[in-house]
Amino acid sequence: MKKWLRRIRGAIGMGLTWAAAWGGAGTIMMLGFLLVTGSRPDAPFPLMFGAFGFVAGVIFSGVLGLLEGRRRFDQMSLPRFAAWGAAVGFLLSATFVLAVSLAGDPAFLWNLVVVGPVFAVAAAGCAAGSLALARRAQDRELLETTEDVTAVGPSEGEARQVLRNGH
Repeated sequence: MKKWLRRIRGAIGMGLTWAAAWGGAGTIMMLGFLLVTGSRPDAPFPLMFGAFGFVAGVIFSGVLGLLEGRRRFDQMSLPRFAAWGAAVGFLLSATFVLAVSLAGDPAFLWNLVVVGPVFAVAAAGCAAGSLALARRAQDRELLETTEDVTAVGPSEGEARQVLRNGH
């Protein structure tokens, strides 16, 4: 049971992290709209993008747990991590476009062509950033748990080998 609670907490944490990043992108988009048109947009871009980011982060966490669950962060490649993120982003965009399109709407494919790559790139970037942050946290944790490096020296056999070779 504790394992599931840890995974759920991790998925929510991933979702909140992605929501913050996507919400920031929505804020930039809203400011750009304001600068270009001179008026405030009707859609709350930061809130909408933040919600999409949360959903994408939670789904990504689930996909990662299913497909890469037994690997440590240092065993995962950044391109593969980003590819999983891009796949999740594109599938989320397809679901979104399908949900908001009218049945038989010919604009469905055009909307998917426009929205799909945007969500895929955003999710790939968040996935790569998540892996970089996780590796950094893991490295920091290793540094904090290790003993003083100066107290650790070569073993007795290693010291004899060095002295014997004259180096």
